Parts: sequence; structure tokens; C-alpha cells
Amino acid sequence: MSVIITGTGSYIPEQVIKNTDFLDHEFYTAKGERILQGNEEIIDKFRKITGITERRYANPDQQTSDIATIAAQRALAESNTDPETLDGIIMAQNFGNIPSGTIQTDTVPNLAARVKYNLKIKNPDCIAFDILYGCPGWIQGVIVAEQYIKAGNGSRFLVIGAEMLSRVVDPHDRDSMIFSDGAAATIVERSSDDNRGILASVSQTYTYEEAYFLYFDHSLKQGYTPDTRYIRMLGPKIYEFALLNVPAAMKKCLDKAGVSIQDVKKVFIHQANEKMDHAILERFYTLYDITQLPDDIMPMSIHFLGNSSVATIPTLYDIVRKGGYPEHQLNKGDVILFASVGAGMSVNAIAYKY
Repeated sequence: MSVIITGTGSYIPEQVIKNTDFLDHEFYTAKGERILQGNEEIIDKFRKITGITERRYANPDQQTSDIATIAAQRALAESNTDPETLDGIIMAQNFGNIPSGTIQTDTVPNLAARVKYNLKIKNPDCIAFDILYGCPGWIQGVIVAEQYIKAGNGSRFLVIGAEMLSRVVDPHDRDSMIFSDGAAATIVERSSDDNRGILASVSQTYTYEEAYFLYFDHSLKQGYTPDTRYIRMLGPKIYEFALLNVPAAMKKCLDKAGVSIQDVKKVFIHQANEKMDHAILERFYTLYDITQLPDDIMPMSIHFLGNSSVATIPTLYDIVRKGGYPEHQLNKGDVILFASVGAGMSVNAIAYKY
């Protein structure tokens, strides 16, 4: 018995926000001081580090549960799955629904229950719950689904990653340019095909010193919306943390699977920062004393989709599976790695045979 992904679907929001859309912003430092450096220079430096030239924002009338439902419908359709046969819906998200123009998140009922409602599923045995696990949430959702299936508590789960980070960012924070919106879904189910599926997984959470590398706080501009708090991150600390811990988790996962690194065909890393992702990949191969990386090993979507948190990896996986990147083909039997890092601070990885 194995656990496989039988269908994928994603929703990429319609609004395209280019870097030039930030030219009129007033940016401030963590000390609340206005940054006098020209915005063109700020944005150019940002692009060179992150690789981001544009990102996507959801329309004002859309909620996180809405775009999650669209992605779910597409995954269900591709896998020809009757929603009534689902044993559960696992929704990875971090901020609930945030109606446009408000400052309060809405998490009652949870978003998985809302997606189940939107899909008109009558089966009460289809459980619905959310996972708050930072950016690694979708991977963690797949791991949880596998655990349910192997424990005999169901055979088919819908795992979704969806987020609207555009509604929790401070317009006066340079880091706000990283974040975006998006949703993607996967059907994870039991299979009798032992030649494919999840080979191994690793999950870790570091909190002793790292718990608040990502956090919520008031705007960097003093007096701006004093009743509202926004997502904030300690970029350099996260970068150092990721380079130290993500490659090690990837190696631990691959070694646990008993697979040679030479057999890995693709690596899907959370799309947070182009420079950081390349550094993670290089460090990962260095752990195996390899300095020459394969040219086509790591597809990326950060350049035009930005960082949509839990949605980045499943969206990228869906794009690649459906031919969106001709240079990144997936073939039956290919070994791939999923790996992520995010708030908590949490790290996880999955070795998967396609």
C-alpha cells in the first residue's frame, strides 16, 4: 500500500501587481524612520535578491475560502473524484478569511468547513479541519493525510493550501513586496501501486530562539492604522535559519527514503526568495559533496507569482505537472523532493516517487 497524489488544481488570482506599483509607497525602517533612498533603487535591489518582478492579488470580492474552493474543484475534476467519497478536507492557511477593507480575520467556521460547504458535500464522515503551520502548511497537510490513511482512518483526502497575504501586509514595509495571494489543492489517496507515492517525510519545529522570526506588529509608519497589526519578518535571521536547517531536513528525508541524490529529478522548494532557494539547493547538494548542480532540477514561480505562503509549492507542482514549464517535465518513476520553511519556525520535506 502506498499514498499517492492523484490530482492537482490551482487558482492564480487575476490582479497582476508589478514592482512599479510600489514606486509611490513610503517605506520606513524598523525604527520608524522614513527611508529616503529612492524607491526605484529600493525596488531594483529587492528584485535582484528575491527575483520577484510581479505578484498576484485576489479581487476585493474574493475570500481565501473562495479561491481554495476553485482550486479544489479543479483537483477533483482532474482526478475524476466524487467529492462525496472524500474522507477529509485538510486546509493549510494562516489568517482565515479577511474581508477586503476590514482588520479582523474570520475563522468561524474554519476554512476547510467552508470549502466543504461550497462543494456541497453531504457526507458527515468527510472531516474538515485547518492547519496553521506557516508556509510549510501544505506539505504538513499531505503528511497528516498520509498518517490518517496509513492508520486506517480513511483512504482519500483533499489537501489545500490557500492564502491572501496581500491583506495582512504593511504598505510601509519593504518586505510587503514579497507577499501575494493564491490557492492550490491536491487529492491524496491510498493506492495499491507500490512503485510510486510518498517515500518518506520529515517535520521539524524550532522555537527555542526562532519562534518569533515571523510575527505580527504595528505599521512601521508611526500612527498609521494604530488598531491594525501586520505580518513582519526578521529577514536576515530567516535566511540564515533556512540555509542551516532546510538542506539538513531535505537530506534527512532523502536518506530516510533510501534514495540516492543522483536519482532526484526535481526539487520543489517554497517560493519565498530566489536567492535563498538557490542557496538552499546548493547547500543541500554540498551535504553530499556535490558542487555541480543539475541545470533543470528546480522549477520556480517566484518571479511572477511572488510568495503566496502555503500555496507556493502546490501551485508550482500543478503548473509543472500540466506542462506550464516545458523545460521541467515529470515522468513516471521520477523521484522528487518537496521542502519548505516558515513561521514557527517550522521546516518539512517529502520524498515522493511520481
